Amino acid sequence: MKSLSDIKGKRILFVATKNSDYLRLVQETELLRRGGNTVTVISSDKKSYLKRLLYVYRRLLRADMKNYDMSFIGFAPQLVIPLFGRKLRKKPIVEDFFISMYDTLCFDRKIFRRNGLIGHILKLIDRRTLAAADLAVCDTKAHGRYFCKEFGFPVEKMIVLYLEADSSIYYPREAPKNKDFTVLYFGSVLPLQGVSVILKAIDLLKDESGLRFVFVGPLGKKNKRTGENITEYIDWLPQEELAEKIAGADLCLAGHFDGSIMKAKRTIAGKTYIYRAMGKPVILGDNPANHELYSEGDEGVYFCEMGNAQKLAELIKEIKDKSEL
Repeated sequence: MKSLSDIKGKRILFVATKNSDYLRLVQETELLRRGGNTVTVISSDKKSYLKRLLYVYRRLLRADMKNYDMSFIGFAPQLVIPLFGRKLRKKPIVEDFFISMYDTLCFDRKIFRRNGLIGHILKLIDRRTLAAADLAVCDTKAHGRYFCKEFGFPVEKMIVLYLEADSSIYYPREAPKNKDFTVLYFGSVLPLQGVSVILKAIDLLKDESGLRFVFVGPLGKKNKRTGENITEYIDWLPQEELAEKIAGADLCLAGHFDGSIMKAKRTIAGKTYIYRAMGKPVILGDNPANHELYSEGDEGVYFCEMGNAQKLAELIKEIKDKSEL
């Protein structure tokens, strides 16, 4: 078993603590079913994460592994394997190791010290969770190399499955022509996204005529910039309305733009897949992960030095000026 396409004609127990319509899970279950596999999904759509966990745990307690040829842990295997590993190991296990708890909480969000007790526990959980897998799935080659090196996982057992945009929502469409060149960004304002870099670039461009910024995300009042070209801040939009906003943009910011968090250099921002599915020009952080799928020669793809607001502002202006020729 060297890839997901090698899995054919199996009875698969698919377990995920995320809601069942989460795009990554839909992508994986559809891929498995295309291989002629019978996929039984244990997940929950409850809004409370704790309630989702408890529901999944109850279902797992009752599950009989005699009815399955293998299991696939589709989200946060660290919350499943430590409790149910002995039961699941009776059959081969595939894990989607999409995030590392150790990396996310100690380096990305800096909630715990990496050399502290909690940091050591998180690293041990990641290591033991991965060790239980016969095959592990990650989102980029750069991430896979990190996981294998940091947690001692065999490289030959790690495969990449890139994210995909939901094509039923995000697709090219016509939109009214803007009076001003419109630059859009959306995100959840996590540290690795480098929102501070974007805001500094906006500051540098605040008096640039014919330029308009649209920011979708929980930015908070104190971070909002003012200026005649900064016209729209939206805390949140349903996906269908977000797609309409993106359709109206002339340029989209994908990132990641933070230059200090290593995780930002190993991942492709999920919004990148959305922008490209809609045929939009994008600015990407110049990192190894983004170069796995995109290059300077691709139409509508631009790279910017991570952590450099001046370079980002200059690139936005350059693209705007070229569009006016």
